Amino acid sequence: MPAPERPAPRRTVARPRAAALTSAVLLTVVAQFALVLPAAPVFADDTPVGPPGAASTSPPPQVDGNAPGLKLRAGATLAPARVLDLVSVVESQGGEERRSDTPDTVTFALQAEVLFSKDSAKLSPDASSRISAIADEVEKQHATNVRVFGFTDNLGTAAHGLVLSKQRAEAVHSLLEQRLSDAGITYEIRGYGEQYPIADNSNEDGRKKNRRVEVSFPRTGSEASDGSGAESGAGADSGTGS
Repeated sequence: MPAPERPAPRRTVARPRAAALTSAVLLTVVAQFALVLPAAPVFADDTPVGPPGAASTSPPPQVDGNAPGLKLRAGATLAPARVLDLVSVVESQGGEERRSDTPDTVTFALQAEVLFSKDSAKLSPDASSRISAIADEVEKQHATNVRVFGFTDNLGTAAHGLVLSKQRAEAVHSLLEQRLSDAGITYEIRGYGEQYPIADNSNEDGRKKNRRVEVSFPRTGSEASDGSGAESGAGADSGTGS
């Protein structure tokens, strides 16, 4: 009697280990790539473009937070648009003096050439009358906080520019303090060197504008509400230059 036939054993086809590992690695890389590069990210840049208190006239961007194509990370929201103050500027013909007014702040900028000799922090004889005119405006606004900032061009070393700009700011502060000795004013004096240029440093006309001392203070007088002070006080009659 013949022996019964045994059923053939079931053959299991195993997936190669190398192929499984390759697929797992590929999926991981794709997932990480999708997390690192979200579609159409939106950023808010709050980095200042000038010294503290510097104004900008750039209009706020108009962005619809509900636009279908706008993609934000989970939990992120758009910051509200900001409207910055307009700036009224009066400048002498040669640009040696400039006055900028906002509803809140008055800023005077004097080129270094009208205050100092080249590469010096010693005030020239003409500097006294110019700084006294600024002191008159400080008194007129009843300001109790005054900032004096010095700046240079980008010639020479950055370290030398920082030192020179601080020395020049201190020289202007010293004369202001003498003129306003009874005013009880708090001063902030800083030297920024070649930081925050307001003109092109690649030519001498631009470098002259960057070599400057700025004096700023709050508008707290009677003109603070309408900004009409731009045509009065120091700098208003300097349209003919000097």
